[in-house]
Amino acid sequence: MRFTTLQEWLRWQETLHPTEIDLGLDRVQAVLQRMRLGPPGFSVISVAGTNGKGSSVAMLDAIYRAAGYKTGAYISPHIKRYNERISINGEAVSDDALCGVFEHIDRSRGNISLTYFEFGTLAAIALLQQAKVDIAIMEVGLGGQLDAVNVLDADAALITSIGLDHQAWLGNTRESIALEKAGIARPQRPVVCGDPAPPQNLLDFLRALDAPLYVLNRDFFYHKENAGTWRWRSKEQQRYGLPLPALRGDIQLYNAAAVLMVVQLLAESFPVSNANIRVGLLTAIQPGRFQVIPGTVPMIVDVAHNPQAAQALAATLKQMPCRGKTHAVFGVMKDKDVSGILNALRDGVGYWYLADLKVERALAAKDIQSIMQNNRISAPVSCHASVRLAKESAMAAASKEDRVLVFGSFYVVSEIL
Repeated sequence: MRFTTLQEWLRWQETLHPTEIDLGLDRVQAVLQRMRLGPPGFSVISVAGTNGKGSSVAMLDAIYRAAGYKTGAYISPHIKRYNERISINGEAVSDDALCGVFEHIDRSRGNISLTYFEFGTLAAIALLQQAKVDIAIMEVGLGGQLDAVNVLDADAALITSIGLDHQAWLGNTRESIALEKAGIARPQRPVVCGDPAPPQNLLDFLRALDAPLYVLNRDFFYHKENAGTWRWRSKEQQRYGLPLPALRGDIQLYNAAAVLMVVQLLAESFPVSNANIRVGLLTAIQPGRFQVIPGTVPMIVDVAHNPQAAQALAATLKQMPCRGKTHAVFGVMKDKDVSGILNALRDGVGYWYLADLKVERALAAKDIQSIMQNNRISAPVSCHASVRLAKESAMAAASKEDRVLVFGSFYVVSEIL
């Protein structure tokens, strides 16, 4: 075996390919053939979108597990441990399982160079096939059409939202990004779109592909019944008295509504009861999505790292106000629309604590401060050498009526959780 520990494998994978991101399916398809895995013995739901992918995967996984199916899930990135990326029946796979499958991939690939993400995707496919899961929920890492996950043909595709992010790879318009995400669709297999206003070119593309499309507020709907329940309906079915998802914020109802449309479309192969749906909604968890950590000063942790996610975060903060001020700890990557993120939250944050991150791609705290000045954000700002120091400063300055918000890059959240 090339390596004996998971960390050794991962460090090596980070250096193997000349670029961190290299979209395309040829390498993954070639290695899959060499691994002789054959077509997967499970049904596949592929989940793409700018935001909401992880939450949707968590809800689908929890609902199908509640119904008694053996599930597999693949997400990225992880928060604390790489193992979080691949789970079977809700349990993260072991270090030993990952090391074993990485060895198999390494021996099979020959001279084919793979990215870190491609290694992980191949590992997920192999491990879920070995486990003989009934259904696999696969989160697309970047875009859709050329993402490694798209090597699998989805029985149903879910597109959660379409916003501006990763423009260097996906294009600078919602239209170009929508086409990339639509690439996970297959002819005559259903596509659900949780974005209520998808670009017209996505509709045209799927119509030409002959992929049936179901769009939020056109083909399926949700309405809050009261503070604790909501109802869902499509043209064929209605569900009443559903509990609000354990994942916080009204934005999660967009995700949950689209998830229930997928569940309906696959009901012939995977019947699910109302009771299963209730259990799934109440038990689905996804770390770092408006995660509240109670204490004398409560702390909210969120991976909002693009304007659309920041707008959703701002809306949820307004839904759940505190008596005092919000102290925000923030760090972000250089390639993000930092102005868009900051402007979404400018009216809801009383104090800013900007953090340097130990990542080459990160934007320095001083540079974030300059962007704030250019956007005339007047709230007090301080810069810190790490997320830990920024959080400690925020917690020390906050009163019992205040709250601390830690958000931005996954690297920020991973230092807190």
